Amino acid sequence: MDEPATLEPAFPVVAMVASVGGLAALTAVLSHLPGDFGAAVVIVQHLAPNRPSLLAPILGQSIALPIREARQGDRLRSGLALVAPPDHHLIVQSEAILALTSTTRVHYSRPSADALLESLGRELGPRAIAVILTGSGNDGAGGARIVKQAGGIVLAQDRATSQSFGMPGAAIQTGCVDAVLPLHQIAPTLVQLVRATTARDRPRPAQE
Repeated sequence: MDEPATLEPAFPVVAMVASVGGLAALTAVLSHLPGDFGAAVVIVQHLAPNRPSLLAPILGQSIALPIREARQGDRLRSGLALVAPPDHHLIVQSEAILALTSTTRVHYSRPSADALLESLGRELGPRAIAVILTGSGNDGAGGARIVKQAGGIVLAQDRATSQSFGMPGAAIQTGCVDAVLPLHQIAPTLVQLVRATTARDRPRPAQE
């Protein structure tokens, strides 16, 4: 018997990953996305593992999108932003369902940008949009490569507006980044990309 086809969402998924300076960068991007943003948003920010995170409620004070911490078994939904909780990798599984895992740290981090982006690229391919924001180290570079190879789009914050250029710089060095942007240009670029993707996937009207 044939295996059932994987059900992918009919909307793009934007993954934003960050470390040092991430709160300010995430706020700057998310606060300029409209409430009717036609994509799901998933966020990994490197967090202290041993205390609750206030990232979602802090971001929620200044953005139009509903936002909360991701839970085991959540399904990606257009217009909802989900944040990886402390000390758990956030993984996209088949049918756009999210899993939280406590497997080995990646680049000394859990949650890890690479863990999210690699799963996003594998499961959603050309519907994946990865945004590598300010942060130290090279977490996210491997995931950016997977997203690009799967047909997705990769954006990176530029050096001038990054508090730490480690993560964006490492992603850029892979040669898999489609655009290097100052922080203020990322949100409008995402809106343009998401509108283009959703318009492309709408059924075409029947010809007379």
